[in-house]
Amino acid sequence: MYMYLLRHVMGGDHSYLFTKLIERRDYPAFKCTPLLSVLTVIRAAILIQKWYRFTMARLEMRRRYSLSIFQSIEYADEQDQLQLSNFFTFMLDHCSHPDSVSEIFTSPSAPQVVDEDLCLKEFEKKIDVPDSYYGPRLSFPLTVEDANALLHAFRNEQLLHARYVLQLLSETRRVLKEMPNITHLSTSYSKDITVCGDLHGNLDDLLLIFYKNGLPSEQNCYVFNGDFVDRGKNSMEILIILFAFLLIYPNDLHLNRGNHEDYIMNLRYGFTKEVSKKYKDHWKQILCLLRDVFSWLPLATIIDSKVLILHGGISDTTDLDFLNALERSKVRDHIHVRVILFSFKKILILDILWSDPRSQNGCTPNKSRGGGCYFGPDVTAKLFERYNLKMLIRSHEFKPEGYEISHDGKVITIFSASNYYEEGSNRGAYIKLTPELTPRFVQYQVSKFTRRQNLRERVGTIESSALKSLREKIYAHRSELTSAFAQYDVNGTGRISVNDWAAAMESVLQLELPWRMLRSQLAQMNPDGEVDFMSCFYDLKMDQPIKEAQPALAETLCRYRKDLEIIFNIIDKDHSGLISLEEFSQTWRLFTSHLGIDVQDDSIDKLVLSIDYNKDGHIDFNEFLEAFHVVHRLEKKATS
Repeated sequence: MYMYLLRHVMGGDHSYLFTKLIERRDYPAFKCTPLLSVLTVIRAAILIQKWYRFTMARLEMRRRYSLSIFQSIEYADEQDQLQLSNFFTFMLDHCSHPDSVSEIFTSPSAPQVVDEDLCLKEFEKKIDVPDSYYGPRLSFPLTVEDANALLHAFRNEQLLHARYVLQLLSETRRVLKEMPNITHLSTSYSKDITVCGDLHGNLDDLLLIFYKNGLPSEQNCYVFNGDFVDRGKNSMEILIILFAFLLIYPNDLHLNRGNHEDYIMNLRYGFTKEVSKKYKDHWKQILCLLRDVFSWLPLATIIDSKVLILHGGISDTTDLDFLNALERSKVRDHIHVRVILFSFKKILILDILWSDPRSQNGCTPNKSRGGGCYFGPDVTAKLFERYNLKMLIRSHEFKPEGYEISHDGKVITIFSASNYYEEGSNRGAYIKLTPELTPRFVQYQVSKFTRRQNLRERVGTIESSALKSLREKIYAHRSELTSAFAQYDVNGTGRISVNDWAAAMESVLQLELPWRMLRSQLAQMNPDGEVDFMSCFYDLKMDQPIKEAQPALAETLCRYRKDLEIIFNIIDKDHSGLISLEEFSQTWRLFTSHLGIDVQDDSIDKLVLSIDYNKDGHIDFNEFLEAFHVVHRLEKKATS
């Protein structure tokens, strides 16, 4: 009876915490005799309930600030990515070989351009499929059996042969070119429409959606709302599956473009590397054709003239009529959209791919991401009134529960990639939209390891990963942070107040994080309550095998490593991984000049010469940049 009362008062079956309580025999409830009053048992249960609620609140607090860290760093990274567009414009104005730089905006990265008229038979003639290949063998037009064969192969981690990939992409481009910028759908009495958000290369999420909701068919319509690729390891497989079903059911599976269906975004966030590793002989052709396919993806979907579905959001200048009329294929890489948008109305494409809703009225620049805008309920209401809409479904934003409703139910965010930041970090979700246009949310979470972990362990894993990322960000800004700390340390003691430490962290990193709460995880405090600010860097160091690199130069290379990798990969037209010393030095000087970084020219010259090991005038820049990354001292000890 006492156990029943305890469970009842705590509410629910919390097996892990309850087991821990039973182990604690010092609680009064476990010392009671059969004669003890029920009132005493209830009092003990209330004490246990308070402890349980306190424990759960602490775990939830740790989970929330961990997710805030992940999201803040993600948005800061996107700011850096969008700022590259300004640098490309700067290069055009200042490079001594502007023609080669202008190719960034007009030519695919692959030197071997896939002919627009290259048909399926030509790929068949030019690319041989050996007898040793045991994966799916596609024939066009595709059938449901072909799609099932692809699903089976990918579940077993098989690759589709490059010939079939190129044929599939060629056919997909042909079909997409016939589609409008805005797809119009209608429901029937018995036909639901399923809307899925970001997948980001998480194949297990797509397979789970199909398992729970059924495969696409004439009776099972889907809309996938962009960001199919990047971050996850199976972006190519997701594209192949979606494109295959698009060819089989062009009227029942629909695709919108996301901000990651972009060549330059793919350079930073992993898709380019994935393709080059999986298709070593034909990856240049595949990426070239994919760049074209992405440019032909529709920009939005409207259901029953009432529900607008697009990837990012809207602004106070969103014009659906203009959006439907523009030549979308010319916006090949929206990341440098400012360079090519002189013929378009303001920054319409950037808005629909990058914007986020907020609760305050108005439309303001999205400073967190560096592109698009924040749009308020009044902006949503204005667009709905103009076009007689009822609902806006968008994706683009991580949500812990997989979805979120805002603007009085008018705006729905749907995010379909579970475990986005870390195993156990979030659920994914999709929407079942009924013929009455009523949304029903289905949540899920792919669980490979978390089932064996209790709640405390899952939160600990997420927190540890988030803090690791944050510490790397902190170390990459070491010089700026040290200067900011010194402004508060007027007596040179090496210690400042918690408030001053938090203010310095935010002034440099601008991540809008709860720094006072995070202090105990990031820096040490003395008995007087002051922060030893240099302790932020104790557990980190620069993995710097090249002794010629001065500390300031090494830190700069570490901080801008991703940007430099993208720039150098674009300049490296033959993708050999090598770049001439002249190109390296000139690009570096332009980059530091554009950002206002004060680095002596002779220091980079000495460094570049020192890593030209065979003295042929070229360096392996990927290997060079990889040398400058942050190493966690404790991890290195553990692995050594």
